[in-house]
Amino acid sequence: MNTQTKAAQLKERLLAGETVLGCFLSLGSPLTAELMGLAGYDWSLIDLEHGAGGEVEALAQMQALSATSSAAIVRVESNARQRAHRVLDCGAHGVMFPRIDTEEDARAAAAAMRYPPLGVRGVAFSNRVCEYGANFRPYLEASATALLTIVQIETRTAVENVDAIAAVDGVDVLFIGPSDLSHSYGVLGQFDHPEFSAAIAKTVEAARRHGKALGILLPKPDDLEHYRSLGFHFIASGSDAVLLNNAARSLVHNLRTQLA
Repeated sequence: MNTQTKAAQLKERLLAGETVLGCFLSLGSPLTAELMGLAGYDWSLIDLEHGAGGEVEALAQMQALSATSSAAIVRVESNARQRAHRVLDCGAHGVMFPRIDTEEDARAAAAAMRYPPLGVRGVAFSNRVCEYGANFRPYLEASATALLTIVQIETRTAVENVDAIAAVDGVDVLFIGPSDLSHSYGVLGQFDHPEFSAAIAKTVEAARRHGKALGILLPKPDDLEHYRSLGFHFIASGSDAVLLNNAARSLVHNLRTQLA
């Protein structure tokens, strides 16, 4: 399946209201990327903001995910256009932009995803996403509608500006970063706190008003139905690092308990 087809299918499912499940890839490893993709996630997020590795490792993880049904989303470090260009040219099906606080931030993110005249993405023919020059024109024509642009709502300032952010053409998903957002309100990890709940409600309202999808990294798996009931359909739960850490610690604890 080529890049634009895989990206378009994910976006079509999301915009039709289907819940699409994702995970975070933090270890920078193509092997764990492949493992997570084969587990059945609809999308896997290669994390360049907080995860290990850089763009070279991201490329290897995208190649690994191509052998699975999971779409490759990359979280870049900023909305600077060259950050998005690099991962898109390598084959990303979508890009997540952290710390989008203003309408101007959102416009810069959306522009980085699109070729002129809709945006500022540079034209390059001989890269992986264009099959090294064999498939540029079809990719050029499909990319504006196929690729997912995901902006993170992570701060009090972002919530204050969320209606203007949601109104930006080219933004597809408003994605809540619950830890950063709760920390911004001074209630880190208190996901039932009234201020955090009010921030969620305001984001939901803005997304509905402007026809945008809602996403979140679940605080815990049991929160799935709660956030789905609010209209969240781009949902992440689990990361390669956390799952491996928890499984390893649980196994060692079990073994040592038997030895005691």
